[in-house]
Amino acid sequence: MHAEFPPSIALRAADQCVKCGMCLPHCPTYGATLDEAESPRGRLALMQGMAGGLLAPDAAAEAHLDGCLTCRACEAMCPAQVPYGRLIDAVREHLARHRPARTRAARLLAAVLAQPAWRALALAPLWLYQRLGIQALVRRLRLLGRGRLARLESLLPRLHWPRRPAVAATATAPDVLLFTNCTSPLVEPRALQSAVTLLEALGCTVGVPQGQACCGAQHQHAGLAAPARACALRNIKALSGPAPVVGVASGCTAQLLEYESLVGGTEAAAFGRRVRDLGSFLLAHPRFAELRFAPLAARVLVHTPCSQRNVIKAPDTTRRLLERIPGLAIEALDSACCGAAGSYFVTQPDMADALLEPKLEAARRARPQLLVSSNVGCAMHLAAGLRRAGITTRVLHPVELLAERRAALRAAAAAIPPARPA
Repeated sequence: MHAEFPPSIALRAADQCVKCGMCLPHCPTYGATLDEAESPRGRLALMQGMAGGLLAPDAAAEAHLDGCLTCRACEAMCPAQVPYGRLIDAVREHLARHRPARTRAARLLAAVLAQPAWRALALAPLWLYQRLGIQALVRRLRLLGRGRLARLESLLPRLHWPRRPAVAATATAPDVLLFTNCTSPLVEPRALQSAVTLLEALGCTVGVPQGQACCGAQHQHAGLAAPARACALRNIKALSGPAPVVGVASGCTAQLLEYESLVGGTEAAAFGRRVRDLGSFLLAHPRFAELRFAPLAARVLVHTPCSQRNVIKAPDTTRRLLERIPGLAIEALDSACCGAAGSYFVTQPDMADALLEPKLEAARRARPQLLVSSNVGCAMHLAAGLRRAGITTRVLHPVELLAERRAALRAAAAAIPPARPA
């Protein structure tokens, strides 16, 4: 009997599932395998077996539970409102506590993400690997072959030495606070700066507080609840005050929104009420309609991350933003998970790549110049897949494209010579 199973995943919560099967068409792993154990209700049955002491958490059960992407597509459409995301995190916490060896790699990743000094230590050799031209040589000559190591190397985006985005003015009481997360400064600093540019164009003073930490999502979904809570508490403190909190990565924003369920308390609840999706914040601002952007005759594929769709519940935000750019031909990718899912595209490469393939096929058909995604992990996974497939499509954050077109419009206006007096 496994009576030590945590109360947070008691039978009462899992028993909300009536096994109706309405989740099945929405579950990426079930769709790829048609294996009931790879479905939400199958995983819930495993949880119930463990919670009731009828099932030992053996390697096979763990593999099925680890195979979940935590995309929460099932939760978003569940008629019984099963709190699936909370349940899968709880069972992983249980497994991590009783079999700590299984989370060795996750703990190392969590430590690197949570500590700036460790991030710098990990960044330095990779940064040199790129700046010295070694990466370009390795990829051009295919020195790593076509195996797992080559795939892992292909995930490495262009790295940047992190620095805080520049703001026009420092305010003691800024209108909005920018959550920078731990990854965007390294791989998409232009997205952070573009967010500041657009917010300031609306007349907002932007604060970028020091002392921010990783959002904690990677830790939580690996079952590492204690470091996840530590990240949450640090961010609540660093981003204190009455101003709205926005972030460029939808996965991180989704995590910030749910800090109350992670750490509890009125302070976390109040913090969650201040969190805003960046795109939604821009669209809701009364001055956004006044902004103008230079035309662009290009085709863009829009990827909507699962966090944007199923947790933030603002799936149309990116399209609505990009519709402000004249001449842009916008096409949506299908709504299924791309397979990134935090660190999933690193730890579960076969399934991650299988789920990515339909996106790559859509890019082959559409031949877009651009592909946009509002989540940094998804963008990395998509960009790596495109590179491996030889598809020369630029991947960027939607606010980058908006900021570029605004800058192009201003540059064009500045290039027009002043009219001569009559």
